[in-house]
Amino acid sequence: MTQSQHTPKHDPDSVAKVRDLVKDERTCMFTTIGPDGAIVSRPMATQEVEFDGDLWFFASAASPKVSEVQADPRVNIGYAGSSSWVSVSGTAEVVRDVAKNKELWNPFAEAWFANGPEDPDVVLLKVSTETAEYWDTPGGKVASVIALVKSKVTGDRPDVGDNETVQL
Repeated sequence: MTQSQHTPKHDPDSVAKVRDLVKDERTCMFTTIGPDGAIVSRPMATQEVEFDGDLWFFASAASPKVSEVQADPRVNIGYAGSSSWVSVSGTAEVVRDVAKNKELWNPFAEAWFANGPEDPDVVLLKVSTETAEYWDTPGGKVASVIALVKSKVTGDRPDVGDNETVQL
């Protein structure tokens, strides 16, 4: 895997690459810091909006993740596809905005929140992203296996794709 520099870079192509890798991944692992300092992850559905540096999630106002974000807004969002992985770091905030709820409302939200977007228990978590690190393996698992076998034969380190850290 091609290693990135330790200092994240910001360029439109890299941001577009992150956008491309996460656009089809509806579910992610949303990680917060619990009240005791423990790192807590749970699956969440990313709302379908054009990734512009912000990620949006519906949540129950009474859920632990909402109080965790209010106490410490640092979060990490992890996506795993069939041939790529993306780790996004940023800060989250709780947004209480019925108009935004209605804008983002969809059948997935309806399944979790039967009382609709005007329910006072429905809030949004807006994540303002700061950095993302991705690993992309074109060709998926088969290409990775071939690269590993080749490295065993040649003694070289396997090249199984790209790894970059991006400033968002």
